[in-house]
Amino acid sequence: MLEWLLAAIDPSRPHEVGLAASWHARFMTLAWGVIAPSAVLIARFLKITPKQNFPAQLDNQFWWRSHLYGQCAVLVLTLVAFAIIVSVRSGQIGVHGYLGYSVLFCLVMQFTLGLCRGSKGGPTDPKPDGSLSGDHYDMTRWRLAFEHLHKTLGYVTLLTAATTIIAGLWLSNAPRWMWIVIIGWWMVLICVFITLQKRGWAIDTYAAIWGTDPNHPGNRRPSPGWGMRRPLDHGQPGE
Repeated sequence: MLEWLLAAIDPSRPHEVGLAASWHARFMTLAWGVIAPSAVLIARFLKITPKQNFPAQLDNQFWWRSHLYGQCAVLVLTLVAFAIIVSVRSGQIGVHGYLGYSVLFCLVMQFTLGLCRGSKGGPTDPKPDGSLSGDHYDMTRWRLAFEHLHKTLGYVTLLTAATTIIAGLWLSNAPRWMWIVIIGWWMVLICVFITLQKRGWAIDTYAAIWGTDPNHPGNRRPSPGWGMRRPLDHGQPGE
């Protein structure tokens, strides 16, 4: 069994990966196979944590910090891995390379969108004159466009990254155990996603920050994004 696990996925080719390529693969797999999808899961399903006293306690920053720091770590690891492989590779980049450049482009786009997401506003971030006005609190057209584009591009990036990792495994003729571990981990994440979605943990960001009072302008319109709900529509998360 051990011999089978250690054997390359394609017996007709050798599994020969240089030092630079191996570290490139490790950094990219950690970034896009582990950290990025975990940060997305936290952002989608832990806007209200299980022990949080909602609605007495609002604007739980756990999901925001986890998502931000996680994606910053992804950015750093990606840039380091990119620099490593560019320093030793030349010539045609192939399918794996083109996919990798696509992921890098999407990553830059996501961070640019994040920087341009607009002002927050609301009771937690009033202006000096006391006004509650803000792109997020008022759910302006710019904020709605950001919400839809950021979420859609995020899932597209994850799928592209997963495809890139698979292409990298095949290109390097990785041993079977790597395929099993990586794909097995993704299956766990998918099962967690489906379970938490069915249990109603996909909470609307607006309501998680400011509550469900209809006087808040964003509560008078549907939640942006598919499968999202307001916290009190069907009870607390997990109920």
